[in-house]
Amino acid sequence: MAAASAAAAPAVSHRSLVPQLGKSSETPGLPRETLVGIAGAVVGIVLFVIAVLNFTGTVDWEIRPGEGSGANPGLDFFVLGLLALLGPYGTVASAKLRRIQKIEERLPDFLRDVAEAGRFGMTLPDAIIVASRGRYGLLTEEIKKMASQLEWGVPVATALELFQQRVPTPLVGRVVSIITRANEAGGNVADVLTMVAHDTREVQLAFSARQISMLTYVTVIYIAFFVFLVTIYIMAAVFLPQMILAGKGISTSNLGSSGAVSLQFTFVPILFLAFMVAVIVHAVGDGIMAGVLFNGRLADGFQHASIMLVTGWAIMRFVVPPLST
Repeated sequence: MAAASAAAAPAVSHRSLVPQLGKSSETPGLPRETLVGIAGAVVGIVLFVIAVLNFTGTVDWEIRPGEGSGANPGLDFFVLGLLALLGPYGTVASAKLRRIQKIEERLPDFLRDVAEAGRFGMTLPDAIIVASRGRYGLLTEEIKKMASQLEWGVPVATALELFQQRVPTPLVGRVVSIITRANEAGGNVADVLTMVAHDTREVQLAFSARQISMLTYVTVIYIAFFVFLVTIYIMAAVFLPQMILAGKGISTSNLGSSGAVSLQFTFVPILFLAFMVAVIVHAVGDGIMAGVLFNGRLADGFQHASIMLVTGWAIMRFVVPPLST
């Protein structure tokens, strides 16, 4: 009786471990990029409020000393708010997407190794465990997690599902779905794995070809944006100051006093503010377009927009000479 109880104890313990191994190792709660996006949105809203208060003259917080409250400090804090809103989320989300992309790059190699092991008569769980001894870059860690779960008795469908949860992309989801259905249907799973590996590689090659073709358009977007900044610099450093001098000269001459000729040079600073707004709009719009064209992902667009926005703002505020009448 005692021996039977002792023999049953390990079995109960093993069964109790299976549900725990069936859970994902990911920390429960919101993803990191979502938390960063929420924090960035809160900071951005605070900066937007400060921008409005500066613009209305309620507060006098300056990025560039000596300007006083008004449109320029208001635009400065508005740009900082946009950077807080777009930059952190775009950086974290893009880093996660790049990591997943590197994991996906080695997925066809792993599938081919599992298929080769299956041709020697191994079951799918045993083939995955044997293939997990190989090196697949960033995919190796995920494969070892799946192999450990299978060694502890987790069903192969559950282990594959957990792998899909850790790498939540359409490509991995399609691969896991096909492998799970083929394993449930029985038959020669190795042939299915070989075809899936070939199809996955073809999808990746098509995506890489698309990125190469779109890189030209992304380069054109960056060049056009910086040409726009150079044009504004030339106008602010050469053309607009001469326009102000000409307007002042006409206003003090006999032609200006008689009203025969007039030049409204007092609107030049307002025109400069319009340039600043145009730079902000172009940076955000062009950056998002560049990211979507290159990777088809909005997060990459936020990262490009942040780069263009901080570059354009810094040039407009600290490189382009200020104008005053």
